[in-house]
Amino acid sequence: MMVPLDLLLPFLLASTLITVVPGADMAIVTRHVLVAGPRLAQKTVFGSLSGLLVHGLALAAGLSALLVASATAYTIVKLAGAAYLVWLGVQALRDARKPPGIELADGALPRRAYLQGLLTTVLNPKPALFFLTFLPQFVDRGRPVLPQTLTLTALHVLIGLIWLTAYAHLIARARRVLNGPGVKAWLERATGVAFIALGLRVAVERR
Repeated sequence: MMVPLDLLLPFLLASTLITVVPGADMAIVTRHVLVAGPRLAQKTVFGSLSGLLVHGLALAAGLSALLVASATAYTIVKLAGAAYLVWLGVQALRDARKPPGIELADGALPRRAYLQGLLTTVLNPKPALFFLTFLPQFVDRGRPVLPQTLTLTALHVLIGLIWLTAYAHLIARARRVLNGPGVKAWLERATGVAFIALGLRVAVERR
């Protein structure tokens, strides 16, 4: 086993707890379930997990350390991510004003859903901090570090896949009720406000 069992089990528990904490990824998944069902939301899930892989590979390549060490680089990524979240919030507020008969889904939406999940995660400096400060605590320095880092990254992504997929299907079960014209518009507004609030919080947060 690449990662010792006494380090692996605590990592799985901690990674699970961190994964289920609500954030931008769950907000986007919720919105896309309401737009077109869990199949569309799954594209967002894959995008978000691809973003985690980017951060994990960046850690392995040493880029995460550079991001955290450089205040300028950290600020640029943070503000870009904050602006993107605010933009998503504004889009949600605009969609809430559309008549109920107008569908938001089109042929390009699955690709857009994937990119939204990817960009939201890649432009969020928190995963970089997670991989740089949290993940190394579960690496045995007496063994090759790179295989352990990649293994823990893959496990974190797997936990994210299981949780976000299950969450999307749970939301989908309530979709008929939540997709009523008045309720759907209210949820779009609530999601939009949540995105904007997340973006503002990211913008003012310090490391």
